[in-house]
Amino acid sequence: MQHWKEGGHDQLCKKIKKAGGAEQFHANQKYAEAVAVAAEKCADDTNGQTCYICTQALHWKTKEGLVRRCSCRGTAGFAHVSCLAEQAKILWEEVEENNLGEKAMQERWMRWHTCGLCEQQYHDVVEHALGWACWKTYLGRPEADQCRFLAMTLLGNGLCEVDHYAEALTVQEAELSTKRRIGASEENILVVQSNIARTYGLLGRFEQAVNAFRDVYSGRLKLHGEEHENTIQAANNYAATLNKVKRFEEAKSLLRKTMPVAPRVLGEEHLLTLKMRKTYAKALYLDTGATLDDISEAVEMLEEMVPTARRIFGGAHPTAAETEKSLQNARQLLILRGVAAMSPPTGSA
Repeated sequence: MQHWKEGGHDQLCKKIKKAGGAEQFHANQKYAEAVAVAAEKCADDTNGQTCYICTQALHWKTKEGLVRRCSCRGTAGFAHVSCLAEQAKILWEEVEENNLGEKAMQERWMRWHTCGLCEQQYHDVVEHALGWACWKTYLGRPEADQCRFLAMTLLGNGLCEVDHYAEALTVQEAELSTKRRIGASEENILVVQSNIARTYGLLGRFEQAVNAFRDVYSGRLKLHGEEHENTIQAANNYAATLNKVKRFEEAKSLLRKTMPVAPRVLGEEHLLTLKMRKTYAKALYLDTGATLDDISEAVEMLEEMVPTARRIFGGAHPTAAETEKSLQNARQLLILRGVAAMSPPTGSA
């Protein structure tokens, strides 16, 4: 009673009730925090620009600033998180109201996480903010509702983007438990298991990640075959995690088998094709038993990839930045190993 009268409990309860309950209140708060962080992080890039959706610099209602974390260049792609979220919400409502079918559902849902202009996925703080935007929009739906599950997935991915790995794992484990309880499809189960495996790796729990990614890859092969994009993605995830635990020969063996499939199915410049090549290059030069030829091959692969990744995704994109860093590391190692190979043995004349 004292807390109610003197500690602000009564006022907080009014706010929670007005928001629609404790979970909705919490999601609204986290969303507002994430939007503020995203706008602040993007401020230098967005200075003097306007939202391509509402054409304003500041959002008319929330007064939030602009963001851009995709592959748009020049003056394109600047927007408010609130505008992106409202646009995605409207597009999805049209799908539901008009029963537009599976293809339209996939295309419209992508607007929650993918730029409608450059068609590349948002990353970093913008993906995090959109994750909370999506979750606060659909958390009130029934437990087995498709939107609610998709929103949980986006939220978990967004939390990972800003290094909130423990929170992400909590969301993902709750999603997996619910899906198993309601008897979700094998496809839906594999999606969550893959996200959990990724989060294990981000938390440094690499052995758990390897086992989980192996199971996901096996499940994808059985469900889709080797030429499905999801199977290719699973193979790359598995190989990248094998690199983390220094099982390089297993990673190289897997990639030699699966890497040629990616450009044939997805194209030479697809993000996943580039990721697989980067994973293979790292398996080559990180191996303590790597020869000079192995390291040279890795350097050549990465030198071809860096300008392609920068051209398609922009230098700030995680894959472009990671590929460039890998190239620097491989070049440095090649120089060191080359110098060591030319040096005379200790004690020689």
